[in-house]
Amino acid sequence: MGLRVLAAMSGGVDSAVAAARIAEAGHDVTGVHLALSANPQSHRTGARGCCTVEDSRDARRAADVIGIPFYIWDMAERFQRDVVEDFVAEYAAGRTPNPCLRCNEKIKFAAVLDRALALGFDAVATGHHARLVDGVLSRSVDMGKDQSYVLGVLTREQLGHALFPLGDSTKAQVREEAARRGLTVADKPDSHDICFIADGDTRGFLAKRLGSAEGPIVDQAGEVVGSHRGAHGFTVGQRKGLHIDRPAADGRPRYVLSIEPVSNTVTVGPRAALEVTSIVCGPPVWNGPSVFDDLTVQLRAHGEVYGCRVEESDGGLRIELDRPATGVAPGQAAVLYTGSTVIGSATITHAA
Repeated sequence: MGLRVLAAMSGGVDSAVAAARIAEAGHDVTGVHLALSANPQSHRTGARGCCTVEDSRDARRAADVIGIPFYIWDMAERFQRDVVEDFVAEYAAGRTPNPCLRCNEKIKFAAVLDRALALGFDAVATGHHARLVDGVLSRSVDMGKDQSYVLGVLTREQLGHALFPLGDSTKAQVREEAARRGLTVADKPDSHDICFIADGDTRGFLAKRLGSAEGPIVDQAGEVVGSHRGAHGFTVGQRKGLHIDRPAADGRPRYVLSIEPVSNTVTVGPRAALEVTSIVCGPPVWNGPSVFDDLTVQLRAHGEVYGCRVEESDGGLRIELDRPATGVAPGQAAVLYTGSTVIGSATITHAA
């Protein structure tokens, strides 16, 4: 017997093909587009995310071609609270959040899944490039598009009601299939960057909400080498846009090493000073097999993978890397793998 499946349709090619595959497999599928912006008409055509009026229309057209019912759910208020306000608060606290990860956790697999289950659906399907192998989250076969990292925060229960139909296909195969199915989004560009910052100007977006406050940029010795108009405009590992008045004596570029929001101070230094081998995280979410040997960890979406050892300590995790990593920012997620299988995740609090 087929499942009752709610297919989240963003208006892009991935979610359209995912919905089509689920329907073709004999399941009872209903498409839903999430209205995440309170004023979507204000988003320009060609915006960088997936929150425009055009996207909702593309999703509806895809549902018509597939032959499934289609609805739009207004999630703007929840998205504003759980994703946008969280994003601003994290930067204000000197951390670097991942809003796509938070959207998966709080919107697609909390608010949407909860409503879907209450309405009698068995599962939610999305166009993420990831696999579920016997209910366990694993990487996509297309490593260049793998999105298991941003799904690593999901619980076992949430994964038990999730479907990721694209995990065994490459992006090129998905586009070819969309064209064969007559889906007009076959050649639609991928969304990128942060969907609620249409012009990609994160610093400007934060300045409008947090204001400006001049503060010092200091080197590792505490000497003032420049100034800024808000520590929230920086992230660990950043090189560009630092506005340093006094170049380093060796002429080499400087990078953001740390951010102190209370004193509004940004500390910079050489790239070598960014290297860390020990990472401390908050409480973990264990969603895969209980394996603690031959582990790897990914510290950013599409970032490098590092061999590691993991210890549980004081309710959180300590991760020891087998080689130095750079640009490790508090607020980001550390997602742990054994091979291509996710075993869990935790939020980075600090590194050394």
